[in-house]
Amino acid sequence: MQLATDEHEESHSTIEASGGWPFVSRRVRIIDGRIQAWESRKHRKGLSPLGHHRNASLLSARHLNTWVGVVFATGAACFAVASLLSLFPDFAGLSAFSIRINVLYFAGSIPFTIAAWLQLFQAANARFEAKDQGRIVWFGWYPTEIGWLSCALQFVGTVLFNLNTFDAMSSSLEWLQEDLIVWVPDFVGSILFLASGYLAFVENCHAHWALRPRSLSWWIVVINLLGCIGFMISACFAFVFPGGSRDLAIAFSTAWTLQGAVCFLIGALLMPLEAMETAPA
Repeated sequence: MQLATDEHEESHSTIEASGGWPFVSRRVRIIDGRIQAWESRKHRKGLSPLGHHRNASLLSARHLNTWVGVVFATGAACFAVASLLSLFPDFAGLSAFSIRINVLYFAGSIPFTIAAWLQLFQAANARFEAKDQGRIVWFGWYPTEIGWLSCALQFVGTVLFNLNTFDAMSSSLEWLQEDLIVWVPDFVGSILFLASGYLAFVENCHAHWALRPRSLSWWIVVINLLGCIGFMISACFAFVFPGGSRDLAIAFSTAWTLQGAVCFLIGALLMPLEAMETAPA
């Protein structure tokens, strides 16, 4: 599907472009007389010989991908443990510890945000050629690039989860306060996560849907997308109504949070393997 080329691609002759509309995530170009394929995900993660990462002086692309995976896995593990303790309070041993479950959720949201920013930083700096390596872009603004947009939506979503989990630590909230300062950030953050996860899927598949079970990258984006779906369903069950019993809704919400956290944990642990499998020599 054709789309105007990015400004940093102008010097190359593009003979084919594809991607899920309205984005281009793959180009076949003639560079120095040779036909080469460029893919958005590999480029922004430094997994392509065509990628020029200006942050290479800070961390190599492979190391940065590994750190993103490790940090994201830490946050996902915190969410998974907190969800298990909520669903099975006997695991906590002492009932007093269960009161601190929300603290564990908040603690897990911090690594989520750090990892999301690292990916956003990586995507913002991946678009520049080697001659521009002297500059550093901390966030950037490239909404027409599917990789950057996916990372940006995820980052904003994690910030909302910071707010949501921080406010949830308060034990004196009324139902309306809980909806406004706990549920709303959770719901909006989950929408952003879902949009981010789907964009990452489209970026990898170069289409709105594709089945590629032999690709590790495909499994990573699919598993992460399933995690996003889990968080979205969890947020839907987390809405607080005035009066009445909420035990069943809370249990459903927590179970889907656990499912999402486990998916994110698996996806994060696979990221270093993706870097080792596809990183250029």
